[in-house]
Amino acid sequence: MKKSLPFIFLSCAFFISLSIGATQIADFWTALINPGSNEILWQIRVPRVTAAVIVGAALGVAGLLAQGACNNAVAEPAILGTSAGAAFGAVLAISVGLVEVGTVGAIFCGTLGALLATSLTFKLAALRGALSSFTLIIVGIAVSAIFTSFVGIASAMASRAEARSISFWSFGSLALITSENLIGVSITTTIGVAIAWRIAPFLDRLSLGDATAFHLGTDVSRIRLLALIGLSIAAGGAVSTVGSIAFIGLAAPHIARFIYGPSHRQLVVHSAVIGALIVVVADTVSRTIAQPNELPIGLATALLGAPVLIALVAVKNNVWRTQ
Repeated sequence: MKKSLPFIFLSCAFFISLSIGATQIADFWTALINPGSNEILWQIRVPRVTAAVIVGAALGVAGLLAQGACNNAVAEPAILGTSAGAAFGAVLAISVGLVEVGTVGAIFCGTLGALLATSLTFKLAALRGALSSFTLIIVGIAVSAIFTSFVGIASAMASRAEARSISFWSFGSLALITSENLIGVSITTTIGVAIAWRIAPFLDRLSLGDATAFHLGTDVSRIRLLALIGLSIAAGGAVSTVGSIAFIGLAAPHIARFIYGPSHRQLVVHSAVIGALIVVVADTVSRTIAQPNELPIGLATALLGAPVLIALVAVKNNVWRTQ
């Protein structure tokens, strides 16, 4: 029963999110079972809530890959520079007129930026020899700060009207989502989840330490490289589609780990579902709590996820020491 609860909560949150908003939908269930019958529901809310599920799953799995690859409890795409790199890749391409916000082209450029930033973090952290988790986190923070500065510069220099809207998009928003936007982010999320599922048993070994993992027959460098690619693709696609959404990559894997234990095969599924649940609820709150205005979704994710994470740590704070 415990394993099915996140799926039940996500299903409930999905339909509740579809049913509420600035405009009330008459005969909601009738409109829902008749595709195309209500424009607000099928052209705006269904793509938006579906994107929330996909993006939440992508960020949850990306965070799990970051923590597993680094064997560090505070690792996540934002810490490793992945999110900032994705934002920079997308913003740069949008600013020079190569692509438009939310398109497949923007997702591609964002994913390349994520790969560049994450690769740079790993390369710089390994300059002095063995890759240290502590060094990786410190270098990641620095790389993230650099790419965040690049995003600010690119946004400030942008002259196209579409690029000027980046200031809100870069804080996280699902307001620009359409049915067409879902294709690219669905592909990147599927690839990221597939990589995470494939290397999950090897991440279990990495959690025992590099030396132990090596003696158990694991190619540590190869697994870290695959994790790097997987988290870059998943987070890059999500960030370049809806902007930077804080806290999901950190909170979702931790919540899943505290509830379901350290096995990465289980964590892939539950990190994805919990990440999706947090983003769906946060998006619903962000677009309804201050109507007719819409809050950046990152504010809501932090407010929703932080207390839950703090409570779980207070109750069961030894999960990283006992695995």
